[in-house]
Amino acid sequence: MIRSFVGVIRGVASLLLYVVNTLFWGSQLFAVAFFKFVIPLKGWRKFCTVLLNGIANNWIAVNNFNQRCTAKIRWDVEGLDGLKRKEWYMVLSNHQSWVDILVLQRIFHRKIPFLKFFLKKELIWVPVLGLAWWALDFPFMKRYSQAFLEKHPHLKGRDLETTRKACEKFKTIPVSVMNFAEGTRFMAAKHKRQQSPYRNLLRPKAGGMAFVFQAMGEQLHRIVDVTIAYPGGKKSFWEFLCGKVDEIKVSVRTYPLSRELLGDYFNDSEYRQRFQAWVNELWEEKDRRIERMIGHRSVPAQGQG
Repeated sequence: MIRSFVGVIRGVASLLLYVVNTLFWGSQLFAVAFFKFVIPLKGWRKFCTVLLNGIANNWIAVNNFNQRCTAKIRWDVEGLDGLKRKEWYMVLSNHQSWVDILVLQRIFHRKIPFLKFFLKKELIWVPVLGLAWWALDFPFMKRYSQAFLEKHPHLKGRDLETTRKACEKFKTIPVSVMNFAEGTRFMAAKHKRQQSPYRNLLRPKAGGMAFVFQAMGEQLHRIVDVTIAYPGGKKSFWEFLCGKVDEIKVSVRTYPLSRELLGDYFNDSEYRQRFQAWVNELWEEKDRRIERMIGHRSVPAQGQG
């Protein structure tokens, strides 16, 4: 009972720190983004982008300090050697919980360029954070079901056009393009519904990844393959704040972006099959790696993440 109460106090304190930190740096992001928007000069906007990324890195630094003060987590991270802040990366990761984002921001902070995520369009309405993501040029994607596209064929390819425009912005300064290839968080119900062949992963979606390679392939330096595992089971963001995450393991592998991975995914069937085979092989290895990291724990029960 006492331990639970202490956890709630810790969670409330940590949440307040996150909120205050976000409001403080968010106000600076909004100010710089405003002047970036109203002054349409290429050099000025590039300068503002560098400044915005610097503000965001300070935001992450304070969040990391918050975690060190309020959570006692055993971190086991391997593979960060050789990463650079002045190169372009494609970062691929499995996705289990909203905690994953905090994990990624912590381990890569000031080791690679600021992470830019592809987000669902609805997330732009998240108070403060939505505008902050917009100010930082995070691309917002509108996902359409196949049934919807059949009724509205003129919307086909709209998400790809959004990706293309985002990638054009990403070419001006070094960036780490973040992709959760599964497209959503892992849950047992989704795993069963997909009939996923992987024990700990959902089926990966290769199309968006391939399109980023096509749009930025000549500029991307390396692929950063990240595997996140929670030996004690995945936790929700609130459970993380309350100190209920005891251990986090992260394995980072880097690969060169070979020319074989570049091509027209949507019009070249041979390339599409080859690329899908590469992604599936990558996911098979990731699944085996998670098994080793968590000690062959069974698929977790459905829950909030």
